[in-house]
Amino acid sequence: MCGICGKLDFYGKGASEDLIKRMTDSLAYRGPDDEGAYISVPIALGHRRLSIIDLSPSGHQPMSNEDGSIWLVFNGEIYDFQRHRLMLMSTGHRLKSRTDCEVIIHLYEEYGTDCLDHLNGMFAFALWDSRNMQLWLVRDRLGIKPLNYYWDNNKLIFASEIKAILRDPSVSREIDREALDLYLTLNYIPAPWTIFKNIRKLLPGNYLLANKNGINVVR
Repeated sequence: MCGICGKLDFYGKGASEDLIKRMTDSLAYRGPDDEGAYISVPIALGHRRLSIIDLSPSGHQPMSNEDGSIWLVFNGEIYDFQRHRLMLMSTGHRLKSRTDCEVIIHLYEEYGTDCLDHLNGMFAFALWDSRNMQLWLVRDRLGIKPLNYYWDNNKLIFASEIKAILRDPSVSREIDREALDLYLTLNYIPAPWTIFKNIRKLLPGNYLLANKNGINVVR
């Protein structure tokens, strides 16, 4: 497994390098082999890597396309990536690694969000499209890989685990009373709720699009 995190803030100062470092450090056990960050206001992305496919430095994340307009942090595995890789290279895409996750970037260039129709695997990922100023969060169909997010109508913070989100001092630890009621009724908190107000789990088979107009969750 790997750990991913990040922050999108159109109306503030964005995320500092120190904040992303604290967020990725909290996920260190998920990815002990490497760490990385990409920060360019309004977006900041962080990654902790467990090296499985392509153990070389070429698999370092966050990972970008050829011109740096698209950036990706990824947790999981794409089972049929070799087939996609050959197709993409035959159409002129230049891939710099032999990782499975890199094909997502170039499939997105080809198909947009419809590239999900071409992915077979277990995954959670965040893709930043700087041309459209849009962040795309995705969780696999069975929800094998976790993805949580905080939204307060101004900024979006996401991570593989809630504790990384809570590293941001602007995130309140206020209890969600509706979630507490559900816990006392059911003895667990069903998704998309979490015990914290404004922190939600992205449901399996769902994706979230965030831009200056707000967020939209799509099944």
